[in-house]
Amino acid sequence: MHENQRETVSAAGPRRSTRLTRLLFNAYNTEHAVYGIVLVTTLVAVGWHFDTDGEVLLFIVGTVGVFWLTHVYAAVVASRNSAEGRAVPIGRAIGRAALHSIGMLLAMLLPSVALATATFGWVDEYVAYYIALWIGVVTLAVIGWVNSERNHGTWPMRLLSALITTAFGGAVIWLSSLVH
Repeated sequence: MHENQRETVSAAGPRRSTRLTRLLFNAYNTEHAVYGIVLVTTLVAVGWHFDTDGEVLLFIVGTVGVFWLTHVYAAVVASRNSAEGRAVPIGRAIGRAALHSIGMLLAMLLPSVALATATFGWVDEYVAYYIALWIGVVTLAVIGWVNSERNHGTWPMRLLSALITTAFGGAVIWLSSLVH
């Protein structure tokens, strides 16, 4: 293999990785995913005082699943007409709605894994709860940072954006936990 071929092969790996990273971030950086992050973090914050880690995990999966189906249903019902006024086939409407709101399901993955570690006895229950809570907070901070970066913000502006996104998210999580 020539030296140039090695560079081409090794360069292909990071491109795929970067594309996958962008794809995942774009899925997490939707209104559905942010809503899901806040919802899951609230459910963890409320549930850990009353239930076992396994019960909280099932509650999160069930609740997010029902809310995701509700979003899909609402999108399908509200978007059956195309821009030209023609009916959108039901299968296509369901597919679009499910794909558009997939971020809500992604939002529960990492906190669910954290809670599952306690369910299987690999870590202490409260350690898993704190990890699940911090996953939500850190995810919101990363979204704020990357959004500022995309808008060519300087690192102090990126930091400020991360802090503001996290603070507002924390406030909404706190208010949500009060009503539950």
